[in-house]
Amino acid sequence: MKAIVLAAGEGKRLQPLTLSSPKCLVNLFGKSILEWQLQVFRSCNINDISIVTGYLKDMIKFDDVTYFENPKFSTTNMVETLFCAKDKLEDSVIVSYGDIIYQKDVLQKLINSKDDISVVIDKKWKKYWEIRTTQPLNDVESLVLENGFIQNIGQKVSSLDEIEGQYIGLMKFQNEGLEFLKTFYHSAKNESHLGNIMNPDIPFEKSYMTDLLQSLINSGCKLKAVLIENGWLELDNYHDYEVYNKKFKDKTIFEFFSLNKL
Repeated sequence: MKAIVLAAGEGKRLQPLTLSSPKCLVNLFGKSILEWQLQVFRSCNINDISIVTGYLKDMIKFDDVTYFENPKFSTTNMVETLFCAKDKLEDSVIVSYGDIIYQKDVLQKLINSKDDISVVIDKKWKKYWEIRTTQPLNDVESLVLENGFIQNIGQKVSSLDEIEGQYIGLMKFQNEGLEFLKTFYHSAKNESHLGNIMNPDIPFEKSYMTDLLQSLINSGCKLKAVLIENGWLELDNYHDYEVYNKKFKDKTIFEFFSLNKL
């Protein structure tokens, strides 16, 4: 099993922390996000780890890691970053955003999933989002499940009723799901001069990962929801950084996330 970390982005919402450091190297609870991720991967016996870099790429230096670069990181998004590591898209592949940390049990649950495409979904997202924002509707996206599989993901919502969980940016592709992913991507890219079939409102190269996942669903793929109840954190903006550090200091971060389970 392999892991690919998508760590090319600039992280402008985390400024000033990212003015002189990539987002994935921001320190949280004594280690960088990337150090926490590498620790969890290796504790689950995943040692074939690749990192796709971009912004301030020369600062990301870890041993026993394969590096790929997205030289167009400032004009592209997650889907293009993933396919910069296309050489690693074989066998069974965990794909992780570079701005999240997660407990070992969260990763192990994903590893254990037998489905061709598996996506981690937090069912207790409301409690977590309440500490991050007073206006969750401005930030969260749709997530509709049916019989354990995702039917709708990544769309803007007008009501919290359209949300049965939240996508965290951690998934696995294997077997026919991995082949379908590659075939779909290359077909969509070859036809992108006719428009972006993943999201007609933006250029192909700006496509979000949720655009890709929804397109796979629309094309007949089954995306298994790997359900969790917290156990992860996303470092999206400077407010997140302040909230997590305050809750770490007053020992209430453990309501959502346990460093002892890393």
